[in-house]
Order: sequence, then structure tokens, then C-alpha cells
Amino acid sequence: MKLFLLLMISFNLFAVDIEILSDYEKGLKKAKVENKLLYVLVSSQECKWCKKFEDTTLNNDSIKNRLSKEFVVVELILEHNKIDERFKTTPIPRHYFIDSNNKIIYEALGYRDSVLFDSFMDNAQDRNKKINLTKGKK
Repeated sequence: MKLFLLLMISFNLFAVDIEILSDYEKGLKKAKVENKLLYVLVSSQECKWCKKFEDTTLNNDSIKNRLSKEFVVVELILEHNKIDERFKTTPIPRHYFIDSNNKIIYEALGYRDSVLFDSFMDNAQDRNKKINLTKGKK
């Protein structure tokens, strides 16, 4: 039993929390400085699928680790944040990946489990690489 408790404590020590910002402009500036894509989640306190996404997908250790290392995360909550009109706010949750030029390069709609959300992150990064390669050829 003691060994089990020690293992559980050690696993929790290595778990990463995601820094989730609520200010889009601060998130964009941070993403530029850190040379990362900005991931924007548009959600609502009243949305059961938003809550499920946060409770399951965003609590998955693999997703948390990847988001914290590879992206800057901003959550815009309909009840609390002024949301730019270029972001659709219904239906929700909505997922946006933004490049350093403040351009939406990938977007998705709805609840996604960890596997599908992981592929969304891949798709956003792949699209960003292709855009950057195209810019380099010009």
C-alpha cells in the first residue's frame, strides 16, 4: 500500500498544469515571444460539451503536457470575455489555432476526445509549417 501511495504522489509531481489565459491580446503577445501557435477555446459556463471537454480532454496528462509545451492557451468564456467578431461563438465549444500574424490557420467545432484533439493540434502545426514554407519560397 505504501508503494502505491508513493507512486501516486510521484505521478502527481510530474503532472503539468496548463496556463490558461483569459486575455486574447496577452496570449497573442506571449505566443509571438515564445514562437508558438495560439490555441483559443471559446466556451460557456452553460455548455455541457464545453464542460466535458475541459473535464476530460483538457485534464488528460498527455494533452496538458503538449499544450503547455507547444502552444499558448487562451479560453474565452462567453459570459465573461469580450470576444472578437471574427470568432464564431455558436455553436460551442469552438477551437481556433492562431499564428503569430494573428491569422486563424485552423479551426474546429465541438467536443473532442483526447485522440481527436491531439490530431487537431497536429493539423494546426502542419498547416502552420506549410504556410511558413510557402512564405519562404516567395
